[in-house]
Parts: sequence; C-alpha cells; structure tokens
Amino acid sequence: MMPRCSVLPNEAQLFQKLNGLQQLAETRLFKAWFLDQFGVLHDGKQPYPGAISTLEKLAKSGAKMVIISNSSRRSSITMDKMKSLGFDTSLFVGAITSGELTHQKLQRRDDAWFTALGRSCIHMTWSDRGAISLEGLGLQVVENVEDAEFILAHGTEALGQPSGAVCPMKLEELENILERCAAKKIPMVVANPDFVTVEARALRVMPGSLAAKYEELSGEVKWMGKPDKIIYESAMAMTGVDPSDSIAVGDSLHHDIRGANAAGIQSVFITGGIHAAELGLGRFGDVASPSSVQTLASKYNAYPSYVLPAFKW
Repeated sequence: MMPRCSVLPNEAQLFQKLNGLQQLAETRLFKAWFLDQFGVLHDGKQPYPGAISTLEKLAKSGAKMVIISNSSRRSSITMDKMKSLGFDTSLFVGAITSGELTHQKLQRRDDAWFTALGRSCIHMTWSDRGAISLEGLGLQVVENVEDAEFILAHGTEALGQPSGAVCPMKLEELENILERCAAKKIPMVVANPDFVTVEARALRVMPGSLAAKYEELSGEVKWMGKPDKIIYESAMAMTGVDPSDSIAVGDSLHHDIRGANAAGIQSVFITGGIHAAELGLGRFGDVASPSSVQTLASKYNAYPSYVLPAFKW
C-alpha cells in the first residue's frame, strides 16, 4: 500500500513523485478529492490532455470529487463553465468558489465583521471576462471613494458603475483608486485571492494582486478562498469526510498547497500550471526535477504530499 505522506509544513519534508493519479487513486486512501480547475483541469479555454478521462476514472474508483476554486464567480457559473468545456459535471458532488463564499457572507451578514461592513462599495470587476452580478446583495455601488464604506474586488479589468454597467480600467488606474481608499481606511473584500491564473498557457493578473497591493498600503483585507482553510472545510462538509480522508489537487503552492497544509489534508502539486516557468518547464507534461520543486516549495512555505506533471491517469 502507498504510504500517506506527512501534511506538516517542514522544509525537510520529502514529497512522493507520481507518474499519474492511478497508483494513488487505486489505494483508496482518500474518500474525497478537492480539485482546483484553472491550471489543473483546464486552461480557461480548453481541457488539458487527458483531464476528462482522468476524472471519469477517478470517479469510477469511488472518489467524491468537489471543485474548489478561487474563481470570483458563483459555484453554478463554474459548473456551467466546466460543462461547456466538455466535462461531465454529474461526476462532481459540487463546486465551492471564493465568489460563492463571498456572496453568501455578504448576503447573510452572519458574523460581526460582515455585519459591520456597510452597504456602499467601490466594485472592482471584469469587463472582457464578463462583469460579476451583485443582484440580491442589497449593495449600492458608488464611483466616489468618499461615498464608499468598503471595496469589493471581483476582477482587475473595470470599475463597476451605479447603473450596473462597467468602466474598463487599466490595473494602474485601479491601484490609484486603492491608494485613495487606503487613505480613508476602508476595508476590502477580495472575492478571488489568486495573484495570477493560467489562461491559454499565459498568466493573467487576478484580484489577489490588488489585495496584496492594498495590504502594502496598510489596508485591511478579508481574503475569501484559498489558502484560507474555510474553503477546504466547506468542501469537507459537502462530502461528509474528515481531513484524514481528504486530498487536494492544485497548481498553486501559495494557494492550493499551503491551504491544504493549513487545513491538515494531503495534497497533490501539479507542476505544469502557474509555476511551470519557475520550474523551467517549457511543454505540457514536462517533468520538474525534485530539487527544483523542493526549492520552490521552501520559497512559498508550502509542502505537497505528492507531485505530478499534469492531471493525468
């Protein structure tokens, strides 16, 4: 039987290299698999080679699968996207996104921090990628920083308007708005903690970069999603499993693997995603050297249990 690897973050920790998921899946060590989407299952435009068949085989092994994603969109939109890319969404127990968690928190206001947040916000969103709807949240989108009680960051391409339209902006323009918000000392909710994501083999800046900039300006940020363990705990609740029976698969050391470490669950690091260039990988399926993975893991203080070039069987 394949041994379980430690989940404790330790620079001396050694991960186990895999050629494919078959040898791990067939051990039946894990009842629940929490899968990142961008950089693991698809690149935003098309599925990775073998990803669809690997999912089908993983499902046949009895695994309960949940998509956990730092997407700023609702879970239902994520499932629609997966279906449009050719994935059989019936194979999943469901999906949990940082956008879904953000929506629920803003709607329910069931903790002290969100209760005190206020209703008027500066909304940073998408334009080319499609704006995020705030319907049902009772929020008032404002254009002037002076009128805002908080910042809601869904995207990095545009500023939301009171009418519901969006005004496309460059990243530098949004950062200038953040400087004015920081001076007013209003909090930010970031509905996508990713710094970058894979899109058709290129990297695109995500809202987490705006949030990191805001923290540099001494602004208060509420991070919704990975690496915070809230999203892993939600996935475990959805599948009814304990941490010892769970494993996460992702391509971001800072978000996916560090988050799994924090949640006390095993993890599989896919090297062909956002860290491909850092690991010196030029083509899909290239294998990273163990020393380069260990060096990068130490840099991000994130330690995977297993390492795999791509999500393949």
